[in-house]
This record gives sequence, C-alpha cells and structure tokens, in this order.
Amino acid sequence: MAEILTGVFTAFWLGILTSLSPCPMATNIAAISYTSRSVSRTPQVLLRGILYTLGRMLLYITLGILIMSFVFSIPQVSFILQKYMNRLLGPILVVVGLILLEVIRFNLPSFGLGDRTRRYAESSGLWGAFLLGILFALSFCPISAALFFGSLIPLSLKYESQIVLPALYGLGTGLPVILFAIIISFGVQSVGRAFDKMKPIELWFRRITGVICLLLGVYYFAVYIFRIL
Repeated sequence: MAEILTGVFTAFWLGILTSLSPCPMATNIAAISYTSRSVSRTPQVLLRGILYTLGRMLLYITLGILIMSFVFSIPQVSFILQKYMNRLLGPILVVVGLILLEVIRFNLPSFGLGDRTRRYAESSGLWGAFLLGILFALSFCPISAALFFGSLIPLSLKYESQIVLPALYGLGTGLPVILFAIIISFGVQSVGRAFDKMKPIELWFRRITGVICLLLGVYYFAVYIFRIL
C-alpha cells in the first residue's frame, strides 16, 4: 500500500513540477488569459480551467496507453522490462536528474498543431479550453519531456498503470490553472505577477527533485547493477 501511495504522490508531484517549469508555465499563463475572458462570470472561468486540465489529462492518458500498449504487446520487450526494469531505472534517473539540474541540455521540436489550430480553440467557447489543454500538453520542452518520458512513463511501467498515474500527472500540470481560475477576479496581470514570483520556487523545486533523482539513480546503480548494497 505504501509503495502504491508513493507512486501516486510521485506522479502528481511530477505533474506539479512540470506545470512550474518555464515552457508549461508560459502555456498555463496563456490558458489563464483565455479563461479570464469571462471574468465577470466566475463559474464559467472555473469550468474553463477544469476543462483545460481535463484536456491535458486526456492527452497524457492517451500517450500512456499508446506507449505501454506498444511495450506490452511485444513479448520480448515486456520480458526485458519486467526482468531489467530496476537496472534500467538507474541510468534513466541519473539522466533525468542531470537534465533537471541543466547539466544536460537539448532542444526539442514543437509538437503543437500550429497557431491556426490554437486560434480555433480560443474561439470555440467552453470546449475550446478542453482543446487548448490537449494542444498545450503536446508542447514538450526538454524539462517536461524528461519528466514525462524519463520519469512518469518508467514509473507507470513499473506499476503497470496506463491511466491512473498519467491522469494524476495531467492533473498536476493543470492544477495551477484551476487554482488561479478561482482567484481570477484579481485580474490577469496579478496572475502573471504571481507566476513570476513562482519562478524562483520552481528553480529550487526542480533542483531538489534533480538531486533526488540523481541519488535514487546512484542507489539503483549500487543495488541492482553493481550489487554493492
């Protein structure tokens, strides 16, 4: 039970950390600007924030199902993962930690569907928020890609969770939009300033998580590869 709760908390924490990273933070600010267009109608603002988050959750669930269904559909790959997953986690966690600490840097192509599609989503009323959530979730940057593909997917494979852990990750990525939708009456500029104040917090959260990933990676190296402990 404790191990399952650890997996649940880790998936949710990875989502929150992703939401505070520079690229997802920028898209979340854009999402808040979109939800605030009906600032005089608080229920609609909140509903847009929820639909935006549901869109992100659906995208991550879909990716989780596709990746893990592909993996488990190939017996050889499934067997290798079941047998060597703990050994693979060592190098994976070390690489993720180095990316979070910005020791390793790389650029990713944009996976969004273009400005035209985004403008269509922004003009589509309430359900446009849902579509925006899907589109923005596709916009991976190095840090968010490392957290999703390098941390969440191995975690989901370990627990064989195609839906729950990706859903919790998606909830974490959209949580700031829901929270700020509740206090949107303070104005979009106030929200923007609040996000600016969160940047130093994100930096320290990311560094702490990076160090934890490195330490866990070293631990998995020691136990499952070198069998020191």
